[in-house]
Amino acid sequence: MAYAEKVYKVRGGQKTKQFTWRSCYKKPDGGKGTEPGFPTKRLAEEYGEQQEAAIRAGRWTDPALAQTAFGTWAREWMEAKSPRGRTVTTRWARLEAHILPKWEHAPIRSITWFDAEQWANGLACDDVTATHCLTLMSQILTGAVDKGMIPVNPLFGRRRSRTAAAKAEQATREETELWAPPDVVLRIARRAGPLDGMHILTTAFTGVRWGESLALRPSSLSARVESGYTCPTLVVAEEVAEYAKRGPAGERLGMVLDLEPVKTRESRRQIDLPPFLAELLVAHAARTKGEFLFTPRGGDHWRRGNFGRQVMRPCADGRKAVTKVRGRAAKPAVEPIMKGLTMRALRHTHDTYQEQIGVKAALAFEQAGHRRPGIKAVYQHPTPDMRRDRLEGLQEIYESAMRSLGWATVWE
Repeated sequence: MAYAEKVYKVRGGQKTKQFTWRSCYKKPDGGKGTEPGFPTKRLAEEYGEQQEAAIRAGRWTDPALAQTAFGTWAREWMEAKSPRGRTVTTRWARLEAHILPKWEHAPIRSITWFDAEQWANGLACDDVTATHCLTLMSQILTGAVDKGMIPVNPLFGRRRSRTAAAKAEQATREETELWAPPDVVLRIARRAGPLDGMHILTTAFTGVRWGESLALRPSSLSARVESGYTCPTLVVAEEVAEYAKRGPAGERLGMVLDLEPVKTRESRRQIDLPPFLAELLVAHAARTKGEFLFTPRGGDHWRRGNFGRQVMRPCADGRKAVTKVRGRAAKPAVEPIMKGLTMRALRHTHDTYQEQIGVKAALAFEQAGHRRPGIKAVYQHPTPDMRRDRLEGLQEIYESAMRSLGWATVWE
């Protein structure tokens, strides 16, 4: 049965007449549980009785565990989880850059939604990253609930109220997201040359993600046979993830490029290829000597930043003339075609083309590798006629751009 003990205050090494009450109760393992700091004996006894009632009901959490520092528990939680390498890297980056500087030493029981939301709204990072930091904190605190360290997760199921400034910033960012007209895609692809230009063209007309494009092989070229309808396809089943490898305690072990299965069921898909792209990819695959379709000159895999600096920026943004110096040849100035265009924007471009030609939602979501929300995802499915209409539309976009440019082939 719970009871209370006097705890005398000590000043200068001497016990004084002032005291508080300590609650004492029996823990599940038979040991003695205590909680000090109560002003009255009755409050201390009530607290102990509540603990014993929770123990009998099977919903008790050890107050000592609830005092665990968030940083200590976060590292233990991270070590116990084993998601894909890129996910681990992203989590550690958010922990080290944003979360731990604020919450490293805070007891997990002290974290409230009000404090966490106010902190997230004041972070010096983009709005999406701030929301993802809150999500990661919530996942870690849910783990603490599952381990019996705290009774509830104060962040679970809560929706962040963003500041007016954050909403305006997000709206501006969404308005400036790029997509490329088809003639722009073709001009940049020609400037990049047949190897890297084929990479650019494939992304714009299939919507394949960056990591997925790096994992494509000649064997990825396949065919769809469905209800008497046949068309060439590109099979997406893997991706190349670029991340900083971490040890069990979060220590950095260097950058790696690893092949991994695609992240979601929807991402594993067959992308139907319009005739022009299928023909170009077959010819490209025949010329490919390595294991993968799109690689830098030395083989292996592209790093995203290197592709941007070496291919996309000079091809899309243009460059100034380069004078000849020892070890470097002279290069003429190149006019910009579409400044700021990225491979991510080319994925947006594909989905924009799908909307332009009226691709049905059931097929548009499938081809982009997106999970379609709502009950219609259960009831509606792509048909051969939908697929045929999509391919005809993409083919017409390509042919129309070629006519406007006056080109017979993409690469001279």
